Amino acid sequence: MKKYDAIILCGGKGNRIKKITKELPKCLINFNGKPFLFHQLHYLKNNDLKNVILSVNYKAEKIENYVKNNINFINVKIVNDGKNFLGTGGAIKKSINLLKDFFYVIYGDSYLNFRLKNLMSHDKISTMAIYKNKNKYDKSNVEIKKSNYIVYDKSKKINNFDYIDYGASYLEKKIFKNYKKNTRFDLSNLLQKISKDNKLKGYVVKKRFYEIGSYSGIKQFKKFLKK
Repeated sequence: MKKYDAIILCGGKGNRIKKITKELPKCLINFNGKPFLFHQLHYLKNNDLKNVILSVNYKAEKIENYVKNNINFINVKIVNDGKNFLGTGGAIKKSINLLKDFFYVIYGDSYLNFRLKNLMSHDKISTMAIYKNKNKYDKSNVEIKKSNYIVYDKSKKINNFDYIDYGASYLEKKIFKNYKKNTRFDLSNLLQKISKDNKLKGYVVKKRFYEIGSYSGIKQFKKFLKK
């Protein structure tokens, strides 16, 4: 069985940008004549990844058709949640047997701006890319402790966290072992749990990330591509 290097989570409805996602999924929004997904996959190819899973649900057939007819520079396998949305964690669990013992997780609306392999931990522990945000682009949700271990918490309304998750992680497959297949759960809850158990490290990225899950994010990413 082929083992895949990464999974991109493309299943969401894009509720914050309904005027656009009424017709197409976020990952197919056009930028410079190419869907966002093309830019993501090209980034992964440039980072030496060869085998990628796309986890899909909302308007999955449009994503499948685009990949089938347009993507030939990287090996892509599409896995559909099915009738029910499985959440970010459940979507990964559905593909877990296809993934390597350590694999990259990337959100389908995040454009990364660093060398992806820097996430690989030499001490074999799950690692999250983080950025010193200070609530600038969104609410900060990460605190760095000793030896780059982190506390990750998206639930607290008031905290002193300075960092935010960047939209990419390098995760160990076994952290998913206590979750049943085809059950819905959020990846953020799992990462929050393992961070409290001192099983999650952070890698600080110096350059900001870009997201297309909001109208302002779309504008900023368009400006970035013009540079």
